[in-house]
Amino acid sequence: MAGYRAEDDCDYLFKVVLIGDSVVGKSNLLSRFTRNEFSLESKSTIGVEFATKSLTVDNKVTKAQIWDTSGQERYRAITSAYYRAAMGALLVYDVTQHSTFENVDRWLKELRDHTDPSIVVMLVSKSFAEKESLYFMETSALESTNVDNAFVEVLTRIYHVMSRKAMENGENGNGNVPSKGGKIDLVKEVSDVKKSGCCSS
Repeated sequence: MAGYRAEDDCDYLFKVVLIGDSVVGKSNLLSRFTRNEFSLESKSTIGVEFATKSLTVDNKVTKAQIWDTSGQERYRAITSAYYRAAMGALLVYDVTQHSTFENVDRWLKELRDHTDPSIVVMLVSKSFAEKESLYFMETSALESTNVDNAFVEVLTRIYHVMSRKAMENGENGNGNVPSKGGKIDLVKEVSDVKKSGCCSS
């Protein structure tokens, strides 16, 4: 069972991206999970934001580096720089706005075009999730329902995918744990995303 731990040092660093249309509440999910905050008057994200939070999975301190980008049409051409090294994704849509669900296919295709096939993806849609072999959980950042659970589930599944890969590759001697995540150069990552043009105002 995963739990939280406050220390800055970590055993693993996993990058998770939030994707979906601009009106679906990605930023509120991020602020609810990382800072336990919610704003009814939140503005659209311009460019890219990220936050981190550490939790414990199988007695290992895992730091989630969660990236959030604008889902507006003018930023639709999100490049590989945003997805680079992502090991998990939350594909978000608003159950009250059907058009945001209709765009899920397109977001999923873009995600799969730019990430490793083993990426862990969670979607808030049962039937679609089953059809596409995604994990499913309904969340509400407003009511703080299942927000922590969604992120914890994604990070736990990333850890297990990495453990399985390490075991199959015979890494780490005992084959029970994933290799430590490589360092992510935040300045370079953000710079690459900005250079790609998806973040200019």
